[in-house]
Amino acid sequence: MEKYKRVLLKLSGEALAGDKKTGFDEETCIRVAKQVKELADNGIQVGVVIGGGNFWRGRTGNTIDRTKADQIGMLATVMNCIYVSDIFRYVGMKTSILTPFECGNMTKLYSKDRALKYFEKGIVVFFAGGTGHPYFSTDTGAVLRAVETEADTILLAKAIDGVYDSDPKDNPSAKKYDEISIEEVLDKKLAVIDLTATIMCYENKMPMQVFGLNKENSIIDAANGINNGTRVTV
Repeated sequence: MEKYKRVLLKLSGEALAGDKKTGFDEETCIRVAKQVKELADNGIQVGVVIGGGNFWRGRTGNTIDRTKADQIGMLATVMNCIYVSDIFRYVGMKTSILTPFECGNMTKLYSKDRALKYFEKGIVVFFAGGTGHPYFSTDTGAVLRAVETEADTILLAKAIDGVYDSDPKDNPSAKKYDEISIEEVLDKKLAVIDLTATIMCYENKMPMQVFGLNKENSIIDAANGINNGTRVTV
């Protein structure tokens, strides 16, 4: 059973909202926090990226500019990280939030050196604000931070419990993969993460563990190499 030294946990904002679909479901967030604490207590260094979909789904029309819509999304991820990092502190962890742009005294400016220093001190590091630029998703931001900070793998916690050959919501006969290569994901155009992020994983040989957030102890299992979802290999 493989155990990683450093992982990047990617959480969707919608998953943290639970059945409410917007805002936060405190019970879900505490459940996530307790799992991450177990990882940290066992010496696994954890970085966290959270999507902003529980607050903002991006531009849905032509009323506002794409750049402005993406900036709103970046700020949504900052709000998510401020909330979730405080939940993590509530259950007994040390946390820090890093952003690629200044946010007053609410966060600190991202640098690889700062992130690595915090990891070595046992601090859970939240990477908020995406890449800091429009036209890039939080998927791409997560892969970028994982590659920069030399994470062993990305733990991709989703509402769905792995990678399928088609959308199981639309196709009840969809086949789930226990293991698939990142090259196959590209060739078959499987929407595990967005295309830019997938290519980054491929070029930088960054593996992923894709699993359902709602399964009991799913984060702990994934971080310990137990495959209850889909292993995306390089």
